[in-house]
Amino acid sequence: MSSINLEAVIEKIMGTIKKERKEKGGARKGEAASSVSRASAIPDEVYLKALALHSLEDLDNVKSEVRSGNILIIRVGPLAEKNIDGVKRAVGELCEFTEEIGGDIARLGEERIVLTPSFVKIWRTKAEGHEISESEAST
Repeated sequence: MSSINLEAVIEKIMGTIKKERKEKGGARKGEAASSVSRASAIPDEVYLKALALHSLEDLDNVKSEVRSGNILIIRVGPLAEKNIDGVKRAVGELCEFTEEIGGDIARLGEERIVLTPSFVKIWRTKAEGHEISESEAST
């Protein structure tokens, strides 16, 4: 990739969205659901899928997969090579989407993000002497 620091871009977007949520006062919309109703919504088969984001049109497929109960690891590098503003828009839209469904989202390394449905939460902790930053632990 070029001189763009994709890691910093993703971290900044996710941090900004988390900050906006705190200012609006709140918990995620999906957090009110009981664990019983979440358990009944778990599909028979859940897959971990890795996808690349080539364009903003791919977001519909990503959302559909998460709504189906799959866990996605999304590589945003291909989109970043074309349009860094597209990455900002995509990550922002995915953050809002996961909030709406009560799912979870986090950055994985420099150019990947992970999205989970409402019945899967991402564990965040210190790793190898590196405390996960507020932006990394967003949502």
